[in-house]
Amino acid sequence: MITYPSTFGVFEEGVLEAIEIVHQNGGQVYMDGANMNAQVGLTSPGHMGADVCHLNNHKTLAIPHGGGGPGVGPICVKKHLTPFLPGHPELVNADGTPKSTMGPVSAAPYGSAGVLPVTWSYVKLLGGRGMTQVSKTAILNANYMANRLRDHYSILFTNQKGMCAHEFILDMRPFGKTAGVQVIDIAKRLQDYGFHPPTMSWPVPNTIMIEPTESESKEELDKFCDALISIREEIREIEEGKQSHEDNILVNAPHTISRVSAEEWTHPYSRQRAAYPLPYLRERKFWPSVGRVDDAFGDRNLMCSCPPIDTYQ
Repeated sequence: MITYPSTFGVFEEGVLEAIEIVHQNGGQVYMDGANMNAQVGLTSPGHMGADVCHLNNHKTLAIPHGGGGPGVGPICVKKHLTPFLPGHPELVNADGTPKSTMGPVSAAPYGSAGVLPVTWSYVKLLGGRGMTQVSKTAILNANYMANRLRDHYSILFTNQKGMCAHEFILDMRPFGKTAGVQVIDIAKRLQDYGFHPPTMSWPVPNTIMIEPTESESKEELDKFCDALISIREEIREIEEGKQSHEDNILVNAPHTISRVSAEEWTHPYSRQRAAYPLPYLRERKFWPSVGRVDDAFGDRNLMCSCPPIDTYQ
């Protein structure tokens, strides 16, 4: 199985050769369609020679990513694999025989009727030219941000020309040694700047993967870059001894309104720096609802907030 562009955010230049080698040795190639929003209109799994590819409707085709589902998307195969596609009792030939000898994998033969009309409308409204422009814009946005940030953070993977695809990875690992700052601290601090942190520690531990897509304005991209550049300066203050390693603006992030407005404030940095590190936050501030929590403990110790079972009886 391969992902293209790769999860490292690169259009791997040897992908055609790799697929050909697999085929020459009797193998099949499954392409993960997670990054199709960098392919549409520019290339395709069929052009590259993939035998199977699933297309994620989320991200590429206007469906929200995550949120509990429903997940839906087509599984595309080459003709020689069509006999192995899932069947369904409702899918029959004119003579009543089943179209496939394979059993169903979902209750509805074509997926969720609540999701697919949105994708259909998105494709019809944009058309081929519009969807190609979407791919180009996603790639452009990622490279714009990467170039704004490369003087402040190390970008892990690029192609031979220093370019990325639709996403890129910032390496936060050095800051653990220089300032005692981990990627979780940077992610939490981004909340003080009004941003939901992007993908953390995937596919490389202690990194942040940034994927702007085509949806955001240049103003919003610049705000996000400004926030990360400002955070880098906050890390530098720790490195230079201007902020404490134990009680600093990153390890205490995020800062809630109740905490900032409390009568007692014992930290060595000001409330203003905690809550309003950049000017735009004075005009539009999104306050985190809770402060720092132990994420790993929470993941391992689930607590049910539902009413007792006898409530439903």
